[in-house]
Amino acid sequence: MQKIGKLFIMAILLTGIMNTAIVGKDKVLTGYNEKIQFDNLTPEYIETTTQKTMDDLDKKLSNIYSVPVEMRNYDNTVLAYDKAVDGLNTVWGTFYLMANSHPDDATRNAADKAIVTFAKYGNKISLDEDLYKSFKEYSKTVEAKLLIGYQEKFLRETVRDFERNGFALSKEKRDGLKEIQDRLAIISNEFSKNISEYKDFLIVTEEEIKGLDDDYKNARRENDGTYKIDLSYPSYRPFMRLSESNDARKRLQHKYLNRAADKNLVILEKLALNRKELAEHLNYNSYAEYIQETRMARNPETVWEFEQNLINKVREKGKLDYEEVLAIKKSHTGDDTAEEVYNWEYSYYSNILKKENYQVDNEEVKKYFELGNVVDGLFKITQALFGVEYKKVENPSVWQSDVTMYEVIDNGKIIGRFYLDLYPRDNKFGHAACFGIQNGMKTDEGYQIPTVALECNFPQPIDDVPALMSHSQVNTFFHEFGHVLHNMLTQTNLSSFSGTSVSRDFVEAPSQIFENWTWDYESLTMFAKHYETGEVLPKELFNKMVAAKNVGSGIATLNQIFYGLIDMTIHDKYNANEARTTTDIVKELQSSITFTPFTEGTNLQASFGHLNGYAASYYGYLWAKVYAQDMFSVFEEEGILNPEVGKRYREFILAQGANEEPMELVKKFLGRDPNAEAFYRSLGL
Repeated sequence: MQKIGKLFIMAILLTGIMNTAIVGKDKVLTGYNEKIQFDNLTPEYIETTTQKTMDDLDKKLSNIYSVPVEMRNYDNTVLAYDKAVDGLNTVWGTFYLMANSHPDDATRNAADKAIVTFAKYGNKISLDEDLYKSFKEYSKTVEAKLLIGYQEKFLRETVRDFERNGFALSKEKRDGLKEIQDRLAIISNEFSKNISEYKDFLIVTEEEIKGLDDDYKNARRENDGTYKIDLSYPSYRPFMRLSESNDARKRLQHKYLNRAADKNLVILEKLALNRKELAEHLNYNSYAEYIQETRMARNPETVWEFEQNLINKVREKGKLDYEEVLAIKKSHTGDDTAEEVYNWEYSYYSNILKKENYQVDNEEVKKYFELGNVVDGLFKITQALFGVEYKKVENPSVWQSDVTMYEVIDNGKIIGRFYLDLYPRDNKFGHAACFGIQNGMKTDEGYQIPTVALECNFPQPIDDVPALMSHSQVNTFFHEFGHVLHNMLTQTNLSSFSGTSVSRDFVEAPSQIFENWTWDYESLTMFAKHYETGEVLPKELFNKMVAAKNVGSGIATLNQIFYGLIDMTIHDKYNANEARTTTDIVKELQSSITFTPFTEGTNLQASFGHLNGYAASYYGYLWAKVYAQDMFSVFEEEGILNPEVGKRYREFILAQGANEEPMELVKKFLGRDPNAEAFYRSLGL
């Protein structure tokens, strides 16, 4: 997941580099290509820098407005705008990361407040008539009409997005649009904050935790001999898979599926209502229609057709998956009359299925994936593929003591920096995502170094107990590092087109492709070693993992479709003023798409964070995977560790960012038109 949060200025995600006019030395952002000094971050710094940053951009935009019509050119209008907004977005990116990861409440809250302020300011810029006139004036010049490549694309898309933001409307209606956008900035930020700050847990007995190993139990044991199970991934997922207590799993899942429901059910309705109002204000039938106009899909009809075609293709496999798990439930409960597998049972019986029918013990598999070894393996593979080196920075300035920092070296030059923040803690972003801080771009001083942070929630080593990852977590790590690479290896001239600033329904493809390296034995032998003996993952165990890989692939894909259609329904076929609630929508869709029955009293949509950053775009996960698997087929054919293929992939996909349309980049890499054959093969169809 590439975390979305950058200012939506004319619907283009702009991220940026540091601006020395905004901040000085001995502060947090210290200057051109210098390391960020997170140690100096304070609530007061955030507050003062927020205002200074906006004041600075106001001055730079004023310079663009004042250029006489006859003197307008690409450099003093288009390029000047890209550079100006870039500086603001680096400050924003830093504060957005801090709002999602800083351990200090006051600092985190100050950063959270700054995000809302920047979002409102971005709304003002998106409705700035003087700025629109500047671009429109330039677009009519002879020079503008002769632009080609990324320059023509950026000018065209910027004018288009201004007009999508209301410049076909009257001044009065534009003012009304700004009011809607300002409300959305506050509401959407509140939705995300409620999820990240939500806390709950389940206290279980020794009997109820039976099935979990000693390491898991020791990390959660209370003084009275009970166990405290929180709702973070490292706690929740193993418990749902391994606890022999059906009742405890049911109670834990009920809590998990009601995260933030006390606040976010109402806020989600407000989000949907305001997004619908925004779309209709701009003469679109729905928010989905408004959003998807600029995506690869182009319109909701294409997305609905895509999702329905997938349902038709995988439903039979999903039914077989479900019946396989149901059979395991019957055999283990002795209840031959059982007709359903409930949500809180599925992971448990699916795990037993893999153990008994495919001889895959996930707890045994974990012993071969010690986190340090996984990091080393990921680094070796990607460094070899793309001809770069990662150098660990000693004693870096970071926001949390266990965060590490690396520089990406190419031919002796630093071309990027990334942070790894791998372990869970209170008030931290609860999933795994790549947070952009600053983008790469060409400047008069040289090429600006992109910087990102990878926020994860993997098991943490405790005393002498190593951090052992499930294969699923390894898969997630490789996926998210794909986003890191997309940002690190960018070579775009414009900040606005840097790295992951691609179409939202393509952005996951360069990350999803890297999941495949966790399923290749040659790749795994580089790092999958038993944490006690050093033994490489046995080929026999790997073969069992592969055999079990597509167990449940139909169900998993149907679940992704289910989530995608929750998003699509809320943003294309729902009015918050109607009698039907968002919970009704979830219930209807779960009943028609998946095989596990809806659990009454749960509200999963309240903690479905993608309804914010990926609003009307969640379909993009499966959409992008079609392209990811097609591109991976080239590595399969020519060598999964082949540096020549890696070089081509880096050149045609990673380096280009949004310089060209995604479809054209994919065609160049493939040397042909893309198709879905590799995607369906990956599901075992």
